[in-house]
Amino acid sequence: MMNCFPVRLMALAGVLSCGLGPLQSSGAEYAPYVSIPVPGRGTQIEYLGDTFEDEDWKFFHNLPKSSREEDGMARGPLARSANGRLQEGPERGQPDLLEVIRTPAGGLRGSRHALLVRTLHSGVPNTYSMSVQQDDLICGITTRLGSQIPVQEVPSCVVRVWLPPASEWENRSGPHFGIRVGVRTTTLEPNKGLFAVGSSPVVEPYWPGMWIHFRSETSRGVETDSALLKVRGDRRGIDFPVKEILAEQFGWWTFGISLSADGQVHYFASPGVDPLTMDDHLTSQFPYSFRAERLNSFFFNACNLNDGHTWSTPFIIDDPAVYVVDSARVERLVERREAYEKRRQRSRSARQAQSGSVR
Repeated sequence: MMNCFPVRLMALAGVLSCGLGPLQSSGAEYAPYVSIPVPGRGTQIEYLGDTFEDEDWKFFHNLPKSSREEDGMARGPLARSANGRLQEGPERGQPDLLEVIRTPAGGLRGSRHALLVRTLHSGVPNTYSMSVQQDDLICGITTRLGSQIPVQEVPSCVVRVWLPPASEWENRSGPHFGIRVGVRTTTLEPNKGLFAVGSSPVVEPYWPGMWIHFRSETSRGVETDSALLKVRGDRRGIDFPVKEILAEQFGWWTFGISLSADGQVHYFASPGVDPLTMDDHLTSQFPYSFRAERLNSFFFNACNLNDGHTWSTPFIIDDPAVYVVDSARVERLVERREAYEKRRQRSRSARQAQSGSVR
């Protein structure tokens, strides 16, 4: 049973009474009542995400990194974990240090291992911009399933993140770590050409999420170290603050993002590792005034000063997971993918056995 809470959203002439303004969408009308799905409700799709409990967990970095967003260069083959669950994105490279370690105290019950995430050489390979850059670690959804997840199926993503003591953070006020999703919508763009008329539908990707900012006591106007949680974004796509995290609250936190059938993005965060509840709801938004249609990925950003010697803050993640309320279609996809992988493995084993007998 999904844990949802009704919120009244009156739509009139394309303007929502809650002040979100007119939305760019594929033209569907908004229901007068919308529910807020709590992340982690529904069926966990264990084929997605990772637990980091495999003793042989490895990540193949396949350097140099991609940096298509910065210089147009997607350098394949993309980096990936040996189990195929995590990967580099083509827009930005993966964090330099991805190490499975013992789960810090206070983590999920039964968890023995978690993933340390840090980066040093962010941005364009062999180039130092002396500005803040970021690397991405992708939990593939489309790449694993062979399909995106429509918002009508009510998907959500949850992860536990360990915030280190203030003394271990990169000494820089600003964004340090991101918890985000890749989604798709459809917009209409004017047709181009001398005699072109009308418009055509275009797939529009965007990447809402939450950013963990550090507020260093060494910065002007800041008295004590703390963190600030910002959401990306409002209907203009602008980040805005939603929660202050005091230094004494650093440690394990649970973050979640859900998508509802009306295309809204819902943001949750809570100290500790307990399942999220409606009490942990931070905000609900239509970022960029878009209405989400499909979930494509779940990913993390590690940020640092790109100077060649400053490491990013050592965040630790555990059990990134994807849940779906109306999960029947996705579960069938998983069954087919797993059956296909077993056939490939049998075929590979047979070829290896045959090769060995020939020798």
